[in-house]
Amino acid sequence: MTSAATLDLDTLDFTKSGGLVTVVTQDASSGAVLMVAHADREALERTLERGEMHYRSRTRGLWHKGGTSGNVQRVVSLTADCDADAVLARVIPAGPACHNGTHSCFRDEALSADVFSALDATIASRMQSAATTTATTTAAPAPASYTQRLLADRNLRLKKLGEEAVELATACVDGDVERATEETADLLYHALVALRAAGGSLEAVRAVLAARARPTVS
Repeated sequence: MTSAATLDLDTLDFTKSGGLVTVVTQDASSGAVLMVAHADREALERTLERGEMHYRSRTRGLWHKGGTSGNVQRVVSLTADCDADAVLARVIPAGPACHNGTHSCFRDEALSADVFSALDATIASRMQSAATTTATTTAAPAPASYTQRLLADRNLRLKKLGEEAVELATACVDGDVERATEETADLLYHALVALRAAGGSLEAVRAVLAARARPTVS
């Protein structure tokens, strides 16, 4: 994947749409499609310079997403399509993408990509929330969520991880497909919590799997 810092604007075809390319903006954490807009060379140059998305509107002209509202989109990567007339922008949004106040301009939740990304993002949010609460409050803490309890207690999360693995193995031995499916979901959740607590992320796991999936040259 071409990173935002190395995207060569000279390889894009701005001629097909009167100086514009189509930009599909995607939440880098959840995979949700946030919006579709357009950008010209100047907008993409600003994006590369500042690390936040800029677009070109036929009515508004050049605009910095979130420049007024604060709902900026920090760029993770920019990737051109095979025809070089569209760009996939993977971003970390600071707020809603839609002017209606929703996370995405699309209503179909199927566009919110895979549930594992959403789960990993929720776990990361719970970790951040717990850290912020600990750092800023002197009052008695509110009851922690189950995820926060796991994140705070190394022995508990490793115990649960082991228990879920054993329960999955037992269900598979018994040939109980329904229970094995449920135990797999439980194991994946506890594995992601343990991974986050160790400083890892689902994105890193994806990178490892992608590298393993590449054909090797003998």
